[in-house]
Amino acid sequence: MHFLHAFNRLCVAGGLAVVLAATSFAAPAKSLAGEPQTEAPLGRQSKTFETAADYLVEFYPLWFTHYQSQSADFQSKIPTKNRLIGPDRISPVYKLVVAINVDTLYASSFLDLSGQPLILEIPKTTATYSIMTLDRFGNIFDSGIPAGEHGLYGLTGPSFTGKMPPGVTPVAMPLDFPALIFRVDKHSAAGDDERREANEFRKAIKTLPLCKYLNKNCPDGTPPGGKTLIVPEILFSKPFKQKADALAQDAPIRFLKQIQVAVASPQTPPLTRAQQELSARFNTMFGDGENLSSSDRHDLRQGARFGHQMILNHYQNSSGVNNWIHFTNIGAWGKQSLDRAAITEYIQYGNSQATAAYYHTFKDGKGRSLDGTDPRGYELHFAADELPEASRFWSVTAYTPAAVELVKNTADKYVVASYTRGLRYNRDGSLTIVLARALPDGVPKANWLPVPKGAFNIMLRVYGPEGSVADDTYVPPAIARRK
Repeated sequence: MHFLHAFNRLCVAGGLAVVLAATSFAAPAKSLAGEPQTEAPLGRQSKTFETAADYLVEFYPLWFTHYQSQSADFQSKIPTKNRLIGPDRISPVYKLVVAINVDTLYASSFLDLSGQPLILEIPKTTATYSIMTLDRFGNIFDSGIPAGEHGLYGLTGPSFTGKMPPGVTPVAMPLDFPALIFRVDKHSAAGDDERREANEFRKAIKTLPLCKYLNKNCPDGTPPGGKTLIVPEILFSKPFKQKADALAQDAPIRFLKQIQVAVASPQTPPLTRAQQELSARFNTMFGDGENLSSSDRHDLRQGARFGHQMILNHYQNSSGVNNWIHFTNIGAWGKQSLDRAAITEYIQYGNSQATAAYYHTFKDGKGRSLDGTDPRGYELHFAADELPEASRFWSVTAYTPAAVELVKNTADKYVVASYTRGLRYNRDGSLTIVLARALPDGVPKANWLPVPKGAFNIMLRVYGPEGSVADDTYVPPAIARRK
């Protein structure tokens, strides 16, 4: 079934008003949530329209990973290939990845194992951290690198047939071009401040090409490797989500061409048979995007816009009880390409459910869009038995609507978490978090999460899910307006 047909069914189920003729496409209007909301067209569309919509949804994640791995401004000046890199801090300046968290320190790299193995040195530490390996679609796979165990690991691509040096544990990667991400907790489960230890650990993680590890001459162009590079946050300020949104709506032909380049990249994982057929069908219709007829150009443009709108609507229409959006298949989507594209748009590089659970909402408990204009703000009240169970910790973060980036505020405060120092619980063991533009009278600063004057959204993260979070029966309480 085409995504177009599936989405028409979703629109009917979701109660969206359908007012467009079969071959028309309305200009997107801005919703209170800050995302364009285009109503779905009725009836049959051309094969070109349907192919463009299907193609954009299926390969949407590749646009992000392909250009993120290539176009960071600092990459032409600092050798980061096969070397972990991380920002010196996280604030609203950071825009490279949507829904960035302030709970952990990052060290990540796009790897190239096609030439030779990469030696990864993980130092000894008392800090808690997670390791994630994934392909360019965002599919998470188990690398075999044990988190919490220091040592030397030899990361090899699928064609490697040699042996690792003594003392190096071989780790066979299924792909030549995986991504590797370390997340290091800033605080312990008990709330102890471990930022110093976490940062020292992050900076000490080291990669070396096998030739350099063996003190042999390396071929020209071999990335030198080294310890994690910690660079200014400003180098991560390129807003990929907003760029994708703008291209899809304002320059869809150019966007399709850029996706086509990403699909054809040798760094893209082998395509499934269905993906190959879709890619071939699209390439036949699209060519190089230059010599299109006016009708094909029109249908490709509208189909791409529609596919992009499917992604936005699918995510925001996936809310459940108390209007929280919660996907349990992050990194393991199977054939659910629309889920995969939606997660790329809103929580790119999210962990698997076993590592962290994500609950996201744009609405209060009554279905009204969250808006911080009223200075009284909102409350997120957890009864004593409603606090999420976690082996590590939980956190609540506010984001802007369109970019899903941290909210600027003069208090420089971006999270309320189980580790927040001074967090005040009520006498019955319950907890109230206040979401407001300014700290209200009588509210402990630790319990206050700044939000903007206007639309915003909230994400609850649970690191190390346990109990009802782990078995997917947990439902966060509804956000309510303060009186």
